Amino acid sequence: QVQLVESGGGLVQAGGSLRLSCAASGRTFSTYAMGWFRQAPGKEREFVTAISRSGGNTYYVDSVEGRFTVSRDNAKNTVYLQMNSLKLEDTAVYYCAAAPYPRSYSNRNSYNYWGQGTQVTVSS
Repeated sequence: QVQLVESGGGLVQAGGSLRLSCAASGRTFSTYAMGWFRQAPGKEREFVTAISRSGGNTYYVDSVEGRFTVSRDNAKNTVYLQMNSLKLEDTAVYYCAAAPYPRSYSNRNSYNYWGQGTQVTVSS
């Protein structure tokens, strides 16, 4: 069992930056691939980025490539999402998720555990 708690969301102006954190419980954090998803009002939850167990491989949706960076610190049981050059369309609730054996990093069905989410609001 893994419990995930996101933090770091908030209100930011367009062009600004935020860093989200996701702290995981348990001793097996390094055995999980980690992903970030987001859900805007009235829309489906969508894949944003993912990172492999070791952190050696990362994956991004095209719309955030070059602006967002995912990283992890297995010693601290934490995954991070650095978001730069934020746009209005990045406004959403952001969720982190853990996948023990991801067949597809971008498929939310690969992820067994989810956090409660943190709100990110980008204003003009």
